[in-house]
Amino acid sequence: MTFILRRLIQIPVVMVVLSIMIVGLTQLLSPEQRASGYIRSEQQAAQIDKIIRDHGFDQPFPVQYGRWVSSVAQGDLGFSKTSSKPVLETIGERLPATLELAILAAIPIILIGVWLGTLSALHKDRLLDQIMRVFTVLGYSLPTFVLGILMLKFFYGTLGWAPGPGQLDTINQFTVLDPDFKRYTGMLSVDGLLNGKPAITIDVLRHLALPVATLTIVSSASIIKIMRAQMLEALSSDYVRTARSKGLPEGRVTGKHARRNALLPVVTLAGFTIIGLLGGSIITETIFAYPGIGQWAGSAAGNFDVPAVLGFSLVTAMIVVLVSTLTDVLYGVVDPRVRFD
Repeated sequence: MTFILRRLIQIPVVMVVLSIMIVGLTQLLSPEQRASGYIRSEQQAAQIDKIIRDHGFDQPFPVQYGRWVSSVAQGDLGFSKTSSKPVLETIGERLPATLELAILAAIPIILIGVWLGTLSALHKDRLLDQIMRVFTVLGYSLPTFVLGILMLKFFYGTLGWAPGPGQLDTINQFTVLDPDFKRYTGMLSVDGLLNGKPAITIDVLRHLALPVATLTIVSSASIIKIMRAQMLEALSSDYVRTARSKGLPEGRVTGKHARRNALLPVVTLAGFTIIGLLGGSIITETIFAYPGIGQWAGSAAGNFDVPAVLGFSLVTAMIVVLVSTLTDVLYGVVDPRVRFD
């Protein structure tokens, strides 16, 4: 319990440091550049000096940071000219879509990575191991945008097996045609079932197939590689040799003794993978025109949409801190020695 409380106490401290860094990075822009992100109309474009004064961009950094924190505390993250909506509202609309993609991608990434990494180690230098090593090299070297485009070209353009970019065929991104459709979670695959409309769930899952496959191929490669290396080290350790000498079944030796210890670095790597997915896979969401926060953030950065970029950075920082804390706790569960460090 002390271990968990210590990690929880660190969260607000880390968030303050990260928020200072996030706002501090905007100081690299001129006041005029930052003010351009707050222009909502052509009339405001002629009032750039007024925007600078109203938002305090001509004030010292501590004053600017204090005003930003005060606004965030009141739930005001500014207005996004990219989405033509308040930043907080845009995040609320798009985050569930990213969460939906992240969950469906994280499950196969971790399970397949651990499974194939274990098999590769158990079949060291044999055909299966050689195949896995080639796969990991391809996964490492193939850029996400290249693989995504190839997947779209082959499965959508050539074979016609998968739907085109987007989230749905028959429904707008955020406005369901049926007025009785209720948004319980914001994740349409789940809400489709809760509304008794499985066709919507099937439609969403069909559109998620290629993005999930792309992320799985790219991200699972690193887990396979780490899992293989750790399993090989564990299988050659003294405690595994001792377990075998006692006559324990090979499955128990592999699963309980070797794999559990090999999972320790994988837990950390899986945590970083999930952080990347929840933070918005900008490239993947952009290629597949998936309406998550990653696609929005990418467009906002290109439009000098400062409030949107700040809001996205804040949400990403919160995700990093929370998932990192959870990873530390899980690490302590897998290896009790960590709790006493």
